[in-house]
Amino acid sequence: MTEKTKEYPIRVGCNRGLCHQAVGRQDRQLNTYDWLADVPGNIDDTDLVEVQFKHTRKGYYHNVNHLDLKKGDIVAVEASPGHDIGVVTLTGRLVKLQIKKANLKSADDIKRIYRLAREVDMQKFREAKAREHATMIESRVIAKGLGLDMKIGDVEYQGDGNKAIFYYIADERVDFRQLIKDLAAAFHVRIEMKQIGARQEAGRIGGTGPCGRELCCATWMKNFVSVSTNAARFQDISLNPQKLAGMCAKLKCCLNYEVDDYVEASKRLPGKDTILQTQDADYYLFKSDILAEMVTYSTDKNIAANLETITGKRAKEIIEMNRNGEKPLSLQEDGHAKPAKQHVDLAGGDISRFDKAKKKKKKKKSSSKPAGDAAPKKADKKDGNAKD
Repeated sequence: MTEKTKEYPIRVGCNRGLCHQAVGRQDRQLNTYDWLADVPGNIDDTDLVEVQFKHTRKGYYHNVNHLDLKKGDIVAVEASPGHDIGVVTLTGRLVKLQIKKANLKSADDIKRIYRLAREVDMQKFREAKAREHATMIESRVIAKGLGLDMKIGDVEYQGDGNKAIFYYIADERVDFRQLIKDLAAAFHVRIEMKQIGARQEAGRIGGTGPCGRELCCATWMKNFVSVSTNAARFQDISLNPQKLAGMCAKLKCCLNYEVDDYVEASKRLPGKDTILQTQDADYYLFKSDILAEMVTYSTDKNIAANLETITGKRAKEIIEMNRNGEKPLSLQEDGHAKPAKQHVDLAGGDISRFDKAKKKKKKKKSSSKPAGDAAPKKADKKDGNAKD
């Protein structure tokens, strides 16, 4: 069949890449959305396949046997030595882009896919994974006995159980030559030590950030760049260590996401030490909204007094006028003087009303007539009622 007459199957419904092939989160970290999954000829464009292992470890392999692989398939791949078991997470053209991001040094790093995992392979794989936690606990005891200043954060066994990768964290260089000998004698496997940082450890463990979403280092971030407190200063974020620190106890990576936009927008605002002079008073910068390009000035340098909010463009116009020896009537855009505020007398005008003496209530005078005079009236009344 020639290239011109070659026909590609058109996927429809759940089979067009909107289920396990493209969107499927599965239980994998660093999941990649394959937005080309339903494009005809996408899989046939390249034989490269992305395979993911425990947590965030990924590898890239050649599908030399032309297996019909889909996202989520469990495969046996070439390892050194033996073979490893992983899950297919991406196929097609996007794998080439992922390889560029991974910065693979040579083509020799790309090995082969042997086959789809068999039941025998899965049984060995499950046996190897069952030993990981106990191996990690025992290796920590061995490292502590040697007095090494390091923390073994995780252990990953190869799919065939012939090799173990020990992930450790250390602030300084560690001489673990004796440690490797002791670990090999204790577990009878090939040992590989791999140093990771605090951010990488947080990505391997996973979790939820203060924003309510999954950690960036566990979902999509692979390359970690240094983060400094200058990023928080440019964005006018309070330098509170508890709010700036992430789950890894380091500065949050998201501080770098918008810092370039803030730096660019801050160039359109006047400097913090610039004083605006008007005919009424001198104004000092109180606060600024960088993205909205609005600045608020106060007539007092230390407290908020007579606050005026203007645009950054208007502030630069006033600065230019001050350089030319001119002073506007006010900070307003129209240049007119600010109308004086009318004094509102909350006391009601008469402040001496609280000093007035309260009027004393007159007590009712008791009748001075004797009790004997009042008795006959009652009697007469009774008599009158009787006569009626």
